Amino acid sequence: MYLPLQRPLVALVFASLAAIPILAFSQESPVADSIRRADAAFHAGYAAMQAGDLETARRDFALTAQLAPQLPEAHAALGAILEQLGRHEEAVAELERTVELDKALGRFDESAPANLALAQQALGLKLAAAGQFESAAAQIRSALANAEDPALEAQLQDQLGSLLAKQMQWPEAEAAFRAAIRLAPDALAAAGTHLHLGVVLAERNQYDEAATELGKAVDSAPGNAMAQFQLGRIFALAGRDEDAVPHLQEAIKANPAPTGAALQLAMAEQRLGRQDEAIPLFRQAVELEPKNPTALANLGLALTQTGKAKEAVPIYERALAEAPNDPVVHEDLGVAYLQQSDFDGAIVQFELAQSLGPTDPHIHYDLGLAYKLKDRMDDAARELNKAASLDPTLPDPPYTLGILDMQSGRLEDAVTQLRAALALRPENGDGWAILGSVLKQLDRQDEAVTALRRAVELLPNQPGPHLTLAGVLAEQGKHDEAATERKVAADLSRTAVNRQRATFSTNAGNQLLQRGEIVGAVGRYEEAVAADPTFAEAHRQLALAYARQGRAKDATAEQAKADALYSARQ
Repeated sequence: MYLPLQRPLVALVFASLAAIPILAFSQESPVADSIRRADAAFHAGYAAMQAGDLETARRDFALTAQLAPQLPEAHAALGAILEQLGRHEEAVAELERTVELDKALGRFDESAPANLALAQQALGLKLAAAGQFESAAAQIRSALANAEDPALEAQLQDQLGSLLAKQMQWPEAEAAFRAAIRLAPDALAAAGTHLHLGVVLAERNQYDEAATELGKAVDSAPGNAMAQFQLGRIFALAGRDEDAVPHLQEAIKANPAPTGAALQLAMAEQRLGRQDEAIPLFRQAVELEPKNPTALANLGLALTQTGKAKEAVPIYERALAEAPNDPVVHEDLGVAYLQQSDFDGAIVQFELAQSLGPTDPHIHYDLGLAYKLKDRMDDAARELNKAASLDPTLPDPPYTLGILDMQSGRLEDAVTQLRAALALRPENGDGWAILGSVLKQLDRQDEAVTALRRAVELLPNQPGPHLTLAGVLAEQGKHDEAATERKVAADLSRTAVNRQRATFSTNAGNQLLQRGEIVGAVGRYEEAVAADPTFAEAHRQLALAYARQGRAKDATAEQAKADALYSARQ
C-alpha cells in the first residue's frame, strides 16, 4: 500500500528578548540575580542561534529555562532549538510547558500551540519512521488538538489516516482521510489524500468508490504517476482491464514509474488476449525485478500462448527457482512441455503440481490429458474423473472423458459424458459433431440428426458435420437431403483446400518480398488470389508488391479489394 507520510517544514518563532518581563526586584535579591543571569543566557543563546551554533544555543536556552522556569518564552526558545536539533520528544515537553505557563499567566500566544502542534507532528513522523505506528498516531492526534490552521489540520488528518492504514484500521483511516479532504484548502492540496482514501477503499473491496477517489486524484494531478498507477490497479481488480490500460500506461510514462506498473499493465493486456503487447511489458517487468516469480511466470505463460513454448521453458525454470512450491507454475511449465509434444516432461510437472495443489481440478485435468496422450488410459480416466468431481461446472473433463470412452468403444458412456459436457458448454460445435457421430454408430438416428444439425449451425464452414449428417439422412432414406448435405460438404472442402493453397502462396510471396525479389513475389500473390479470391491478406500483399513495382493503379485496386474483404469480416 502506498501511503507516504510527508514531513512539513517547521517554522518555530523565537521569542524576542523584549518579550521577557523583567520583574521589579531589589537589585540585591537572589531573584533579581537569577533574572539578570537568565537575561544574559538568553542573549547568548539568541546570538549562538543566529550564528548557526545550535548546540551552544541549546545550552544557553536550557540555562535560561533553569534560571527563569516560570517564563514561557524561555521554554519556547529551548523547545524551538531542540526541534531544530531533531530532539523532538524533548522539544514537545518544553513546548507543552510553554502552553501551560501561558494559560497560568492568563495570556494567549497563538504561536505557542501552533509550534507545539508542529513539534508533535515531527515527533509523530519520527516514531512512524521507526515503525511505532500506535505511538506516532497518538502524537498526531495531540497535534490535531493544538492545531488551528485548517491547512495544517488537513495535513495532520492525512498523516493520521496513513498511520491508521498501516495498522489496517480501515474505517478509522477512511474517516481521517475524509476529514483531511474537507479541510484541504484546494483540490490540488487534496489530491494526495484522494489517492490515500482510494487505496483504503480498495483494501475494503469498495472498488467503485475507490475508483471515484482515485479519479479525483488523477484529475487534480494528472502527472502523478502513483495516482495513475493506483487507479489502473483498481480498475484491474474490478475486472475493468480496458479502463485500466490507459492509466497504467500513463504511470509507466513517468520517470520513475511506480514499482509493479509494468507488471500490472502486462497482466491487463494478457487478460484482454493481447499477448503480443503483453510480452515486451513482461520483459520490462522482469528486467526491473529479475527474481519476481509472478513476472517470470506470466512472461512464460504469454510466450506459451503465442506458440513460443521452447522459449518459455527457461523462464518458467527461473520462476520455480524463486517459488519452487507454486503448483500453478509447475502446471504452466507442463503445458509448455505439452505444446512441444514432450509428454513425459509434462507429466513430471503435472504430477509435481498435483502433489502441491491436490484440490485444483485444472491440474488433475491437465495430468489426465497428458496421460491420455501417452496412452495411459486408466490413469487418464482417473485424473479426468477427479477433475470433474472437484469442479462439476468444468466442461473439459467430461468432454475429454467422452472422447476417451469413444476411442475405447464404450459408446453409451461416451454419449453420457458428451451430453454432460455440452450441457455446460452448448456452443461447442465440435462436441455436437462428435456426439452426432457416436449416436450414428449406436443407430440412434433421430438423436444423431439433431446433434449434427446443431453442429452444422455452430460450424457452418466445416465439411465434416455436413458429411456425417448426409450419411445419417441416407440411412433414414432421405436421399435428397443427404445429397444436399454432401454437395455442401464438397464445396466447403474445395474452399478449405483453396484457402490452404492461397495461404501457402502468400507466405512464399512474403519471403520473396523480404528478399527484394519483387517479380517472384507478385507471381506468388497472384497465385494466392486466383486460388482464393476472398483471402484479404493475399490482396493486401499483392497491393504492396504492385506498389513496389510502380504499378500504382493496380496497387490501389488490390488494396480496395483487401479493405472490402476486411470490412466484410467485421
